[in-house]
Amino acid sequence: MTLKPWTVLVWLLGLLLVPVRAQTSSEALPTAMDLHEQVHRIPVSVQDLYGRREQRQIPVTVFKPAGQGPFPMVVLNHGRATSREKMAQPSRYRYEQQARYFVGKGFVVMVPTRVGYGETFDGFDPESSGGCSQPRIEPMSLAASDQVIAVAEFARSLPFVDATRWWVMGQSVGGLTTVATAWRNPPGLQGAVNFAGGTGGDPVARPGRSCSSTQIEQLWKSRAAQAKAPMLWLYWENDLFWGAQAPKDWHRAWVEGGGQAEFHQMPAVGQDGHSGFSIDMDRWVPLVDAFLAKAGYTQAALPPVPGPSDFAKIDEIDKVPVGAETRQNLYTRFLASPLPRAFAIGPGGAGFATGDWAVGRALGFCQARRGIACKLYAVDNQVVWRN
Repeated sequence: MTLKPWTVLVWLLGLLLVPVRAQTSSEALPTAMDLHEQVHRIPVSVQDLYGRREQRQIPVTVFKPAGQGPFPMVVLNHGRATSREKMAQPSRYRYEQQARYFVGKGFVVMVPTRVGYGETFDGFDPESSGGCSQPRIEPMSLAASDQVIAVAEFARSLPFVDATRWWVMGQSVGGLTTVATAWRNPPGLQGAVNFAGGTGGDPVARPGRSCSSTQIEQLWKSRAAQAKAPMLWLYWENDLFWGAQAPKDWHRAWVEGGGQAEFHQMPAVGQDGHSGFSIDMDRWVPLVDAFLAKAGYTQAALPPVPGPSDFAKIDEIDKVPVGAETRQNLYTRFLASPLPRAFAIGPGGAGFATGDWAVGRALGFCQARRGIACKLYAVDNQVVWRN
């Protein structure tokens, strides 16, 4: 039977639906002014695999497009740190680079830092599976998805969010969380994207082999028919947490169980494809674009890249319309960086990026901290600036 704890959470959220200032650890993080970044704290009630239930407040980082909205929403979920020391690091999750893409698509993005991570680390770990000897996957899946559902309920109090149109997405255990949220069918859920979802991996001791592979396969097969929203599953061949075969087995089990999910396994990227969500945007963005377009979300996340202009040659440093210090320090570094690359400028600011998602990152670096609007000056070996 599908559990529906959000009926209790609605009452709990009614008590504390107010934004508060981030704690010192969160305030030390950068703030994306152009994405109107906010931090809220909301109450959640979660239960671990031993039946212990606790209430906590979790930080939720919110990014939004310009304007009043209301906008559809993406709840974006983080993975699980590989050690308790990393889980305890005082911080909150932001995923600014990926959030920038979804805000560009017209979504509010909400990134919860779930119970047991960062500033909420206090020894209570509702996402423990009990270890590799006899892992239990459903309790941790329910605890994590309870918090997603709480965020979605909280969003109903925000005037700039249309909580009748929301999507759940996540990486690693955040992908596991995404699958669990999908099979529970909370109100307003339109779709789900699972980035390298799973649990039980150890890239050092057991590279490419999850100790929970069989349990995930059994659980997802038993719950698949309950999911109604369309799903997209994205994995990478060189994932050192799960390997190449387990995700295929999980997807097969999901389909055999009566579920539907579009599955893509992308070529190897970097040293560990498990990080593809962060380091392979050039590959996954077109797939997510196409998936969202099926639901009518066709807004481009980035402005089109202009063609070459006759403003200047790429190495004419003195013609770059920024201050002398920026030209000498930042633009010379851009010229020395490998392709692909991009350089953006705006009123009082500039930024450049090289490698994956270079255009989006360059614009973000330029405008994020000042809340300004930037335009591309150069892409690869071409100046594209027009006055």
